[in-house]
Amino acid sequence: MLDMKMIRQNVEYVKEKLATRNVDASTIDELISLDEKRRDLIVNTEKLKAERNEVSDKISQLKRNKENADEQITRMREVGQQIKDFDAQLLEVKEKQNNIETHLPNIPADDVPVSLTEEGSIELRKIGEPRNFEFKPKAHYEIGEDLNILDFQRGAKVSGSRFLYYVGKGAMLERAIYNYYLDRNDAAGYTEVIPPYMVNSESMFGTGQFPKFKETQAGFEIKDTDLTMIPTAEVPLVNYYRDEILSDEQLPTKFTALSPAFRSEAGSAGKDTRGLIRLHQFNKVEMVQFTKPEDSWNALEEITAHAESLLKELEIPYHVIELTTSDMSFTAAKTYDLEVWMPEQNRYREISSCSNTLDFQARRSHIQYRDENDQLQYVHTLNGSGLAVGRTVAAILENYQNEDGSVNVPKVLQPYMNGLEKIQ
Repeated sequence: MLDMKMIRQNVEYVKEKLATRNVDASTIDELISLDEKRRDLIVNTEKLKAERNEVSDKISQLKRNKENADEQITRMREVGQQIKDFDAQLLEVKEKQNNIETHLPNIPADDVPVSLTEEGSIELRKIGEPRNFEFKPKAHYEIGEDLNILDFQRGAKVSGSRFLYYVGKGAMLERAIYNYYLDRNDAAGYTEVIPPYMVNSESMFGTGQFPKFKETQAGFEIKDTDLTMIPTAEVPLVNYYRDEILSDEQLPTKFTALSPAFRSEAGSAGKDTRGLIRLHQFNKVEMVQFTKPEDSWNALEEITAHAESLLKELEIPYHVIELTTSDMSFTAAKTYDLEVWMPEQNRYREISSCSNTLDFQARRSHIQYRDENDQLQYVHTLNGSGLAVGRTVAAILENYQNEDGSVNVPKVLQPYMNGLEKIQ
């Protein structure tokens, strides 16, 4: 959530920056108007309450002196009713203001490419050359089905579309990938966590999924409860410190977790209907950092470089792009996407997003720390996929496939697969 004081002091700047995220300037004008009205109501209410206290004291004094206090009692009732009226107005104004505030996205960093569509992302670097195949490469789902390691048909039978079974060496490959990722993250200083896979509404609000997820039905909410299946481990990891004050010495704190991610994929009808790219349930290894404000931009470069190192060791071609203002997530101030090369599609596909949310999530989650001067400040939070596991499986199957239908196992994963060099 944005700092209301900052908005008041930089109205035109906020309008200009949020316009790049499709926020109309009239929304900011309405917010400022509501904020002024709220503050006026508070001032007027406080004045009336002070008057009520004075009148109450005067009534008591008159009664002690056995004098008539009818006039003061009448005024007391009038003031009391006015306070009730102002309180009702204040509640209504606060609700309207809060509704706008909670729907405003983060302000993009000044160097983020501006675009009102997905077009315009900047390629920062390209690592590895796509392989030249001497045969027509197959799609990962065809390879997986031919090898009997991915079973989409039975997944659909048991759960519906966008579900599958990993079978035999397919299950082993998935497990090898996320164990490899967790080990590498641990070596990079991340503390491994096994988080809850269901979270309450306050947690979903804290990381910015609510209220948007509720309105777009993008998540899986558990009926007759206050629980939602997590769309990413970012939610329980960031909320680990919700409503807490950290010490200066605790920062930076780094967490990593393997978890299933549950996405309704609302609005994605017809997109990636086959394969591992767009599922209702998939595994993902997540990285989250809590830093001091002055350290968060370096932390973004660090978390991105670490995610890249995983792909380099897997020897899968990829590139890094910087997302546009409108293509970033609701909470992000800046985002780098890592996209892996998919030979059958002849294009790059996202496998990781690394974002700096500055103090946006910390304000929503009330996560602060005491600095060296014992002053309270909001932490900065960052998140990055390290990496999406199912999409890694897809990338390996396509990039490491052989003409006979077999698939070579990347060298770094062979120790995790009991030395297996080839799936056939």
